[in-house]
Amino acid sequence: MPVEPLGVVVFAITYAVISARRLRWLPLDRPAGALLGAVACVATGVLSPEVALAAIDGATLLLLFGVMGIGAFLARDGFFVAAERWLLQRARTPARLLGLVVWGAGGLAALVTNDAVCVLAAPLVVRLVQRHRLPPLPFLLALSTAANTGSVATLVGNPQNMLCGLLGELVFREYLVRMVPVAILGLCINHALLWLLFRRSLAAATLDPTAVEPEAPGRRWVVTVVVLVATVVAYVAGTSMAWTAVAGFTLLMLLHRTDTRGLWANIDWSLLVFFASLFVVVQGLVGSGAPAWLFSRFPLEIHWDDAWSVLGGAGIFVAGSNLVSNVPFILVVREPLAALPEAARAWELLAMSSTFAGNLTLLGSVANVIVAEAGREVGGIGFFSFLRVGLPLTLLTTLVGVGWLLLVA
Repeated sequence: MPVEPLGVVVFAITYAVISARRLRWLPLDRPAGALLGAVACVATGVLSPEVALAAIDGATLLLLFGVMGIGAFLARDGFFVAAERWLLQRARTPARLLGLVVWGAGGLAALVTNDAVCVLAAPLVVRLVQRHRLPPLPFLLALSTAANTGSVATLVGNPQNMLCGLLGELVFREYLVRMVPVAILGLCINHALLWLLFRRSLAAATLDPTAVEPEAPGRRWVVTVVVLVATVVAYVAGTSMAWTAVAGFTLLMLLHRTDTRGLWANIDWSLLVFFASLFVVVQGLVGSGAPAWLFSRFPLEIHWDDAWSVLGGAGIFVAGSNLVSNVPFILVVREPLAALPEAARAWELLAMSSTFAGNLTLLGSVANVIVAEAGREVGGIGFFSFLRVGLPLTLLTTLVGVGWLLLVA
């Protein structure tokens, strides 16, 4: 099949724009850069308007919208204020507080996505650092890396898992059973690595018992938590994930009986624009024939009776997720993955590997960038400071994840 270069050029330029974050001469953020690429695909004739619209996966956008909406209610109802008080009452030492941040962020990310957890919890972590004069780096890293690590547990834990679940037609319950142990082991590694690297600075710090956030008025957040748990039960029962998430969000609007206009500001509309645009841009690349040409010469093969083959596949997924970014990479490999003999297991491997790949570098996950930006007032996170933790964490969790998937084969 001949390769049409125009689709490749549009994809390459789009990827350059969204990878550079902001250019001085073209101040576009990631969603705007992706939207520019989508429009360019139609304007240059790479895709027809009809094909471009058909490329957008509505179920993925709907699922993201619903999960973010439930997360918005958690923030609005004072859940994170209550969480801060709970953390301080039980932590007693900075080292224990670090552990609670790791396990709390990891567990919550599995339910409302890693990006949402980092958006909502980063101000809490920054407040804790400021009020108690804690070393900022271990706590910022705990939030971002643990949110990535814990999100591997479910198909709604992060955007790439949502894509893998919907495109690979994975069953929520089966994925949950396989991946919860991986998430627990991963968070154990995450916690241990952070403690090992920062134990001295944590031992030198203390918690101020008088610096406690005033108690949040009421407990309306309990209703939101109950609805959130109910949506997870519905996922496990086999309902449509996208419509279940939106139904949970809508139910909360009815139960709370408050003005909903304030909710919309807590929905990350730019993330929805980013995803919709990427669907179009990647379809332009796929339509160019370049991925088919590449995989015809370098076939993607995963043999589950060969541990090195599975490990090699995971390595390709980790590398690809960092080179091209996880969402575009998943869209590019969807066809060769679907053609594999045990496609469902390959999609699970991709979901796991692309999730853990987000911890490799500071730019490997949107969640990392969110925490780094929110933490700038307390020092932020440097690229190499993140890599010092992210590199061993990614390698260890990926190895453990591959080993577990081979064990339960």
